[in-house]
Amino acid sequence: MLGWAILFFLLAVAAAVFGFGGLSATFAGVAQILFVVFVVLFLVSLVVRLMSGRRRV
Repeated sequence: MLGWAILFFLLAVAAAVFGFGGLSATFAGVAQILFVVFVVLFLVSLVVRLMSGRRRV
């Protein structure tokens, strides 16, 4: 589950680079939406991981 959280975080950062960096005005809106979606997925995955009682060794 933590692996998914890290993946979502990296995708959010990549979307932020394209959306907020001004590389392409055409894709800026889509990248900003993807940034928000992936940040939400990252936070949900992180909360689920922290709330689960199981610990990996």
